[in-house]
Amino acid sequence: METITNIKEMQARCLAARSAGQTIAFIPTMGFLHDGHLSLLHEGRKRGDLLVLSIFVNPTQFGQGEDLERYPRDFNRDEMMARECDVDLVFYPDATSIYPNGYATYVTVEGPLTNTLEGACRPTHFRGVTTVVTKLLTIVMPHVALFGRKDFQQLAVIRRMTADLNLPVEIVGMPIIRENDGLAMSSRNVYLSASERQQSLSLIDSLTAAASVVKAGERAASAVVTKTVDRLKSEPDLKVDYVKICNAETLEEVDEIDQKSVMLLAVKIGKTRLIDNGLLMEQA
Repeated sequence: METITNIKEMQARCLAARSAGQTIAFIPTMGFLHDGHLSLLHEGRKRGDLLVLSIFVNPTQFGQGEDLERYPRDFNRDEMMARECDVDLVFYPDATSIYPNGYATYVTVEGPLTNTLEGACRPTHFRGVTTVVTKLLTIVMPHVALFGRKDFQQLAVIRRMTADLNLPVEIVGMPIIRENDGLAMSSRNVYLSASERQQSLSLIDSLTAAASVVKAGERAASAVVTKTVDRLKSEPDLKVDYVKICNAETLEEVDEIDQKSVMLLAVKIGKTRLIDNGLLMEQA
């Protein structure tokens, strides 16, 4: 395994791999790897001759007052875990390489995919995500890039962006990986105190309860949302950012629940913000 920090060197290595007929699989991350990331790496190893991992805490997707400075980082640990997953190349640029002095170009996906849910709570977030992902895709030039479905809206936005820009890459969404207690894996889980960690289980409990209500015959989205909000608000340290039921493809809110309906949650527990999601009906 080799770690590369220079953009031109990374581009040259990936271009040489493509010219040699190798398939490049790419997993972009902000580091502090966990089993969710590792599941992407294991799948990427199956799909690519050259497996590339990027580690970059992207400043442009953090809003004012968010946790950019305290976001967990441990590159030595990440490098060791990457080696155990048989990663070929780790791309580890710094912020001044990605956004040099005078940088002025941003990629924006407009419309309902970005102006609701995370986009409503964090207005500049997706501009930062789509910009950095576009840059990483042009640097690494992968045939396939893998993203976790925990960031459900992000996955939808990236799929829209790559389609609209005719980028020659397959975007693959991978299942949410959960802790033994059901909490969706996230690098930010380390922020949680023991009490907050226990309260955070209300997310998966709420998603499970909502799916059960739907299975019992409830189809009115408003009724399921109301019950879910009440459940979440019963936790003393939890503040609800949003609970919405949307079409899984368009992310437009729905009135009637069907097989394409996904519930998306965002909450703050103390100083930690968590998201989760789940389809509400079993897929045929």
